[in-house]
Amino acid sequence: MTKQPQVVAVFNTSEDTTDLLRVVIERAGFVVVSAFTNDLRDGKLDLESFMRQHRPQVIVYDVAIPYEQNWRLLRHFQDSPACEGVHFVVTTTNVRHVQQIAGTQPTVYEIVGKPYDLDLIVRAVKEAARERPTR
Repeated sequence: MTKQPQVVAVFNTSEDTTDLLRVVIERAGFVVVSAFTNDLRDGKLDLESFMRQHRPQVIVYDVAIPYEQNWRLLRHFQDSPACEGVHFVVTTTNVRHVQQIAGTQPTVYEIVGKPYDLDLIVRAVKEAARERPTR
């Protein structure tokens, strides 16, 4: 009996970045699905339906400008029953600012800055995928 590959979702605003992350994460043995953050935020794509269809264990989420607004959207996703037990790896252009917004809340597995250290992202995804659900 072969083990099914784990699913990682990439939520980002850039098609190029989404494609880049798809390639490196798939090379690490995962199945990658993606959605544009704006489509989720604006209701063009239903988060619950997306999660039910794909069942990702990890979400790589980009906190883009405006950081506070996109951090609140991340928190909304994390609080959604659809994302229960899913680990988040966060990417951003301004790690320090996002860490200040996040404070000490243990809400994400890792915050990775841009330009991306692709090895760090893959390592964080692998570690997050090995963790047991936190909720």
